[in-house]
Amino acid sequence: MEKTSLFGLLLGFAVLVGGLILKGANPAALLNPAALVIIFVGTAAALLIGFPFSEIKKFPILLKIIFTNQKLVSAKEIIPMFREWATIARRDGLLSLEDNLDKLEDDFLRRGFQMVIDGHSREIIEEILVEDIEAMKERHKAGAGIFTQAGTYAPTLGVLGAVVGLVAALSHLGDMELLGKSIAAAFIATLFGIFTGYVLWHPFANKLKRKSNAEAKIKMIMLEGLLAVQSGATPTMVEDKLLVYLPEKERNLDEIKKSSDVKVGEGVGADA
Repeated sequence: MEKTSLFGLLLGFAVLVGGLILKGANPAALLNPAALVIIFVGTAAALLIGFPFSEIKKFPILLKIIFTNQKLVSAKEIIPMFREWATIARRDGLLSLEDNLDKLEDDFLRRGFQMVIDGHSREIIEEILVEDIEAMKERHKAGAGIFTQAGTYAPTLGVLGAVVGLVAALSHLGDMELLGKSIAAAFIATLFGIFTGYVLWHPFANKLKRKSNAEAKIKMIMLEGLLAVQSGATPTMVEDKLLVYLPEKERNLDEIKKSSDVKVGEGVGADA
């Protein structure tokens, strides 16, 4: 479970309820069936209209990704791995790396090393793996787009809910007490629309985008490492090429080697 997503969600609801209490409103007012139907069911209807079912059915999976820790190898672990691979390749040849292929759990890295061992040109390897990364980013972008659109629809549906509520409130013009309650209830839909749009859906979309960028970055480091090993670069040169992906203050090689316990052939992550 990713603690930041869960904590942010709980904090958001706490702020909503706490704000109502501090303003002297009754939090029970949130239990408005009409507002809940208009916002949540209305948003679902809009998404069904706007997206094909093949994408909508991934909604539960996307939610799981948002609230699950991303299993990716860090850049600090990748650099010592590729240094060791470069050492082996220069000493024993690229074919000597074939023994490690079956031990690699990451499909992207295994496929890349297979192409290197098979003798494909640098241009072909780079073209195929870059296209792989771009295709992954497009898939992730489509998933994040569902939440982005939900965040766009929800506030507008909140306005619709308020209008519906006000129409109902106008039928109570003869009873000022009931009229006041009806107007207050009308704006609960607007509250839910804004809250879900800007505290749930848009942040969910941003979290998916951030996770996608993190995975793409790791794959680009892998690609650079593969191409460096293929070209026969020295271990030091491989390190220098990959260190550029780390912030300046994290480029201490001694610290990187101490912090890394990943051995050649271990799994290096999973697609988010």
